[in-house]
Amino acid sequence: MSDLARLTIQEARSLLSRGEISSVELTQAVLDRILDLDNAVKAYLTLAPDLALEQAAEADRNRANGGASPLLGIPLAIKDIISLEGLPATCGSRILEDYVPPYSATVVEKLRAAGAVILGKTNTDEFAMGSSTENSAYFTTRNPWDLDRVPGGSSGGSAAAVAAGMALGALGSDTGGSVRQPAALCGVVGIKPTYGRVSRWGLVAFASSLDQIGPLARTVSDAALLLGTIAGYDPRDSTSVDVPVAGYAAALTGDVRGLRIGVPQEYFIAGIQPEVESAVRAAVETLAGLGAEVVDVSLPHTEYALPAYYLIAPAEASANLARFDGMRYGLSLPADDLWETYRRTRGQGFGPEVKRRIMLGTYALSAGYYDAYYLKASQVRTLIRRDFDQALEHCDVLLAPTAPTTAFKVGEIAGDPLQMYLQDIFTLALSLAGLPGLSLPCGFDGEGLPIGLQVMGRAFDEATVLRVAHAYEQATEWHRRAPALDGSEGTRGG
Repeated sequence: MSDLARLTIQEARSLLSRGEISSVELTQAVLDRILDLDNAVKAYLTLAPDLALEQAAEADRNRANGGASPLLGIPLAIKDIISLEGLPATCGSRILEDYVPPYSATVVEKLRAAGAVILGKTNTDEFAMGSSTENSAYFTTRNPWDLDRVPGGSSGGSAAAVAAGMALGALGSDTGGSVRQPAALCGVVGIKPTYGRVSRWGLVAFASSLDQIGPLARTVSDAALLLGTIAGYDPRDSTSVDVPVAGYAAALTGDVRGLRIGVPQEYFIAGIQPEVESAVRAAVETLAGLGAEVVDVSLPHTEYALPAYYLIAPAEASANLARFDGMRYGLSLPADDLWETYRRTRGQGFGPEVKRRIMLGTYALSAGYYDAYYLKASQVRTLIRRDFDQALEHCDVLLAPTAPTTAFKVGEIAGDPLQMYLQDIFTLALSLAGLPGLSLPCGFDGEGLPIGLQVMGRAFDEATVLRVAHAYEQATEWHRRAPALDGSEGTRGG
């Protein structure tokens, strides 16, 4: 049982239900692996071993009494931008270094109701603003496949924890690609649900019209289980949509015959790493071989997604982050007058990327510029959503790369904001459209780094996205490979 930490959720559920392992044993194995590896990977900001073992013991008692919740006794990690009562929620920022929320987010409540064990809180780019986890105020998380490289961001801690066997699954948040891009770079599965599918109550806001919480896991079936657990209407969230949640497990048939798969030409552009393009095109051929019909489609306004996003998201961030002023919670650096208190608190509490985006957003919303920038970006957003709607009238899903390259080296582009922003060029449009997307492994480059395939679908049709992703996953072996952090090439089930 030395490889307990490498189990998928489904494998662990099976062993737990047959009584071959206990949740305490499973949780302890994962905690031991964290202690062995996390000094190198740095996935966790806060580890809660006592809480985790207490919850694991409770799960074992529940199982002994007939409990059979879907995640009973499964150890998971939570991105440190999601509130969990009693544990810090720093958002990767010094301004919230000592903040401990007095309540848990809806998604955490749902996981706990399903019997999940919470291991701790994972590292993130500050306030989820970044594509590499280098913007965390505390440290940079490393990619388990190559510790000299980034894990992606902003949910890099969650993706790295899952890839390294330091959690069986995790939650992240995706505003412009922050679940899908790190999933691609770390070789795991990550889902951004439809906007409104999963409650945002208890998620510290970055851009309120874009933010969505989503799961990361080692396999599509694990990700489907997590999504099914956290999805659903929440009256506490004004953006939550009351749409029935499908039984996602039933969608994982392995059969894609008769489905139409669209391949948008705008996602194969100059500058894409050739191995990424080759792997994604090979994945398309694999699905065609399974009986899907492949058609070329166009999303003509895709090229405007990046500038539109970097007007809309920073504008909303500048409004949301105004609450961190040293008056009510978080860092406070008092001065002789109110304005100087604001300047000192925000000047020392926020990192450079957050300051950059606040300034971009404030400028875009300022008098005389609102119509030229924010309003125009909002109009472009409508055109981008229309492109997707028209393409998905004729197709069941769209396939594209998740990221233009595999994981880059720590520090390689940290000083070039534009190059960093371009890392999300294939994920931003879907976020602006509010539609569901999933990333899963579809190959490796010449240096052994994972490549991600993005499956995009219609609003609230996560079931079809999962169906296509699962069929591809089961027809290939990419998801069975695991990083060799402990000195030997690993495999995992699924």
